[in-house]
Amino acid sequence: MDNSNSQENNSKRYSEDNGILSIMYHRFNENKYPSTNIKMDIFDEQMKIIKELGYEFYDPKIFISQFEEPKKNKKILITIDDGFKSFYNEAWPYLKKNKIPFILFVSTKPIGKSGYMTWDEILEIENSEIGFIGHHSHTHDYLIDVSEEDFINDIETASKIFQEKLGYIPPIFSYPFGEYSLFMKNYISKNFKIAFGQHSGVIDVNKDKFELPRFPINEKYGELKRFKSLINYYPLEYKSLKPEQKKINSKSNPPKLVVEFFDEQKNINNINCYSNDGGNWKKSNLKFNKNNLIIEFQDPFIPRRGRVNCSLNENGIWRWFGTQFTVQKN
Repeated sequence: MDNSNSQENNSKRYSEDNGILSIMYHRFNENKYPSTNIKMDIFDEQMKIIKELGYEFYDPKIFISQFEEPKKNKKILITIDDGFKSFYNEAWPYLKKNKIPFILFVSTKPIGKSGYMTWDEILEIENSEIGFIGHHSHTHDYLIDVSEEDFINDIETASKIFQEKLGYIPPIFSYPFGEYSLFMKNYISKNFKIAFGQHSGVIDVNKDKFELPRFPINEKYGELKRFKSLINYYPLEYKSLKPEQKKINSKSNPPKLVVEFFDEQKNINNINCYSNDGGNWKKSNLKFNKNNLIIEFQDPFIPRRGRVNCSLNENGIWRWFGTQFTVQKN
């Protein structure tokens, strides 16, 4: 397969884009699942914080068509993964009442099973003015672990079901668990318009369209003080990030991460990065070569996920980007 469409589709110019900050939810008021749950009273406070700070909720219906346009005012994009019943029962009435637009990423196999929405409920969302349905695979398995053929079959199975049930295939994709290999990203780039991971960061016109960042929100990472801080983050634009292969094994772990910035980006020497190589979060060792930031990790990443987050305080504005590696067991 030839190279991904993702890089050639991007502008690759310093844009002073104020960006789109996307946040990701799963379950609502399902307190026995704290790692994927948010309590509705906290969710309500989070939505109020967004409004009080003066940020606008972004309409997913124009997300694709306006991707290349730098945002003069930062937008907030709400996304919900998996189509749990608790979303429909708890968050959907709230979003509808408050006219807050969102993307609901759906895996087709669990639909109608215990704890999940039905097709009638998904169609209700799809027919609304604020709901946009996204593609989230068929099985929601660890697709990065299956063969290339099985990965394609899983996506095509879901696409056929979407076509049958909705009358179209959703153009926006979300990788299950935020995991993807270069092969997966290349395939997705040829069959979708946009794809999201689960690494933190703020979207700008230069971000790879097929590995867009989102801030995961749950009971632990949804605490209001932290939420208010992250909602105020802005994009840290860069020209390229290598390696493009985010699936690493014993031979490629730890990777050498190289971020190339634009000439216009000031104060890159003030960037701080933190990573969880070796299993513990620590400040990363950074080297700078002209416009390049080089991160040489101290230890291999521990399966299953390696994460890197970088920030820059630019005259009181916090700029942020992150990336994620999927670490294969030996």
